[in-house]
Amino acid sequence: MFGRLKKLFDNNDRAIKEVTPTVDEIFGLEDKVKSLSFEEMRDKIDGMRKELAPILEKFPESYKTSLTSDLSDEFSKEEAELSDKLKSFIPELFAILRETNSRKFGKPHYRVQLIASTILAQGHRLAELKTGEGKTQVFHLPAALYGLTGRGSHVITVNDYLARRDGEYAGHAMADLGITVGVITPQAAYRFVKDEDLAKVKGEEAAKERESLDVSLLSDMRGINLMECTKQEAYEQNVVYGTNNEFGFDYLRDNMVYELKNRVQKELYFCIVDEADSILIDEARTPLIISAPAEASNDLYTQFARIVKKLEDEKHYTADEKSHSVTLTDEGAEYVEKLLNINNIWENYQMAHHLDNALKAEVLYKKDDEYIIKEGEILIVDDFTGRVLKGRRYSDGLHQAIEAKEGVEIKRESKTMATITFQNFFKLYKVLAGGSGTIMTEAEEFASIYNLESLAVPTNRPVIRDDKTDKVYKTKQAKFEAVADEIETINEAGQPILVGTTSVEASEYLSRILDRRGVEHEVLNAKFHEREAAIVSKAGNKGAVTVATNMAGRGTDIPLTKEVLEMGGLYIIGTERHDARRVDNQLRGRAGRQGQPGASQFFVALDDEIMRIQGGDIVKRLMEMANVPDDMPIQASLIGRSIESAQKKMEGHHFDIRKRLVDYDNVMNQQREIFYSRRYNLLDITSQAKLEDQEKAEKASKDIVNNLKDMLASEVESIVNAHFFSDRDDEADKSKLVKDYLDLAPDEMIADAYQDATGNKSTKGILDALTSSIADLEVGEIIELFTKITDTMLDKKVIEFEKGLSDVYKISSLQTMDELWTEHLNVMGDLREGIGLRGYAQRDPLVEYKNEGFAIFEKFVSSINSQIARRILKIRRVMQQPIIETKKLATNEDEVSDVLTGSREMSSNVEKALSSRSQNKSQPKQAQSKPSLNIGRNDPCPCGSGLKYKKCGLINSPKHKA
Repeated sequence: MFGRLKKLFDNNDRAIKEVTPTVDEIFGLEDKVKSLSFEEMRDKIDGMRKELAPILEKFPESYKTSLTSDLSDEFSKEEAELSDKLKSFIPELFAILRETNSRKFGKPHYRVQLIASTILAQGHRLAELKTGEGKTQVFHLPAALYGLTGRGSHVITVNDYLARRDGEYAGHAMADLGITVGVITPQAAYRFVKDEDLAKVKGEEAAKERESLDVSLLSDMRGINLMECTKQEAYEQNVVYGTNNEFGFDYLRDNMVYELKNRVQKELYFCIVDEADSILIDEARTPLIISAPAEASNDLYTQFARIVKKLEDEKHYTADEKSHSVTLTDEGAEYVEKLLNINNIWENYQMAHHLDNALKAEVLYKKDDEYIIKEGEILIVDDFTGRVLKGRRYSDGLHQAIEAKEGVEIKRESKTMATITFQNFFKLYKVLAGGSGTIMTEAEEFASIYNLESLAVPTNRPVIRDDKTDKVYKTKQAKFEAVADEIETINEAGQPILVGTTSVEASEYLSRILDRRGVEHEVLNAKFHEREAAIVSKAGNKGAVTVATNMAGRGTDIPLTKEVLEMGGLYIIGTERHDARRVDNQLRGRAGRQGQPGASQFFVALDDEIMRIQGGDIVKRLMEMANVPDDMPIQASLIGRSIESAQKKMEGHHFDIRKRLVDYDNVMNQQREIFYSRRYNLLDITSQAKLEDQEKAEKASKDIVNNLKDMLASEVESIVNAHFFSDRDDEADKSKLVKDYLDLAPDEMIADAYQDATGNKSTKGILDALTSSIADLEVGEIIELFTKITDTMLDKKVIEFEKGLSDVYKISSLQTMDELWTEHLNVMGDLREGIGLRGYAQRDPLVEYKNEGFAIFEKFVSSINSQIARRILKIRRVMQQPIIETKKLATNEDEVSDVLTGSREMSSNVEKALSSRSQNKSQPKQAQSKPSLNIGRNDPCPCGSGLKYKKCGLINSPKHKA
């Protein structure tokens, strides 16, 4: 252990020494850049861009848009050359940006900030900068450096407020240098507008308001210089600010578009993650999901919610808080079966699934802890930040079970259409970096999952905060009374107090105690997150008492007056130790910033969750043996070691869970990359087929035809082999084989193609003619004949569709791929859910998941090829492509609307894509033909289903009764 720590610190010192000469060089250029005008500095930056141009030209578009890592090795030499060139710009560029910050904000970067910026500019590193050290300014420098490439430089923040605030602040620092800044949020996208253009772009009123603001203050970043624009335009800017969720969802949405021109993101090249521990670890436990409504909910949720309320702990079920699981006992199962009047609850999957969810909702998910109820809606609360996760819903019916438990409206279930974990999303960036006030305690996880080196940057001034020894009480009640006593005592002197709690319930409980005692205070928890920044910014006022859930308000400055500093600065009180030490350190870090005075005191109860789960019983017995009263605190090294040990155990437990999640998602990630890459290639080739460049268009059209012929040949081979796989040639039922083959296309089409391909003008029906033709043929010969016929049919289709073939191919392929991908995600989800049971058979669940997942994916790919091949032959030129009714899509963290009502922006984009795909814009729309009274049973059904009229499920609908 000591050896590992020594190595960690040695690496840290070595890394800082490596960048020290560069930092010295930046300071050496200080006088030179001071003499430059903004125009001269801009010219120097333009010169850097010109130097980069020849290197950037070496990267083809196919590499920059590639959705897989296949080409990484091929262009590693060029990437290294580009990286070296960028690093050579660091001294001069950083010196220019430092001077700009000095002129604009009166805040030139400190030495330690330049150390951190230079470390981050190396890429694949995380920098720990203590709270108050100025991370916002630190990120400007590497973001601007990589922004010069035009390949995309993204700065990721934890919420929309910080994205807009920091993006506008960065715009003031970079715009005069010709470096553009964009901001993306779920509600809107923006680009930064310079002061001199403000009146022209946003009007005189905006320009006047801007004059009243002090841009050196983050609190004065009110969006005045942000101009609303399209997301595509925002992403075109050199540096783009936004939240982790929105960047991730845009990636998923881009892989659902029907036209390449509707994609918004550029290359995922460089990324800096602010509050990296929160985003890369805490947020990473929940994958990003885009969903659409599935089948309507039924009454089973309500029925099982009533049933589980009758169950008794230990007797009917057992709960394990550590693993967050609950299990029905045999007696409990029998009791439920008796209530439902059934013999075996486990025989009915649907009922067993509802019972499992209802039990979890009742026992494991607590109101005002895991979730809150607001305006009749269940809203999930983030364990670490205490913030409401708007739009996010538990999956697999669990959210509906909680809604039934609380008696609110049960909303429809949803089915997943696209999903990715943060771990795999951030791995898509070619260069990843980040910073936070608490990095080092999770260094092992960052290295293991993200391959990131963690480095601690020294503070600009020594930390003089007084971190007091924990006060430990027997019970929560005694602890909270002691917290209230401490607040009253400190508050009498006027020293501001920030109290951190671990749940909404705890913050409201403490608030009631303070109300009873007449102590004025503000409560900041998940229920009032809209007021978050305003409340936290006032937490340093004289006499202020602020009760906050965990790290609510993180990223917002707490300014202190001279009078408050003389009182001892901000006083931090922690009401409970968190599962992770870094969260406690984050709370402590709100005080004592930049060498200011401050103090922190944690209060712990032996029945707190972490102590109860991880062995507080030993300490409790010691206190009882010593006959310590409930209201008397203990401050001893034994207690401190016990708490730290409990936290380390919980950190290890959570790390194992996240590591396991990544191991499983890596399987899905490989499949996702292959699918998205194929989907992109499809959009690319069909768009090329419509280019004005005749040579490129003809080549793309030929490639489309060849792709279709390959799929048809594969389908023919599958049909034939299915009949000869288990039977000898002489035993195969060739008549049945021909019938299966005839399902590929309308009989008349096959008959015409058969005559053209063979020259056989037989007067027999096509079934008899084909059966006779293959009677004496071997398997290979049958495949050859059938392939020849399908190729002939396709050639006729090419002539029939003329230039519309690319549209037909694109639409039929995308419909097929997206429908099957949605099904595939659900199948893989079901496999993942049940695979853990394989462990009881002494088999590794992960290995089993990989093997079965691979087999399922192979089947999925085959199904895509099969269905595209069959669809393409059944589409008729005279029919207008049916306009597909678009489902409302939603993300699981949509700041605009609830997950089940969907994202308006997403729905709008998809509807636009779908509405334009049926015909070439240059062609006038053709009216949909009405079904004839003489529709043949084998004719394609006029409803557009692609099925024969005799087999269409809509046979009895009014459309068929013309």
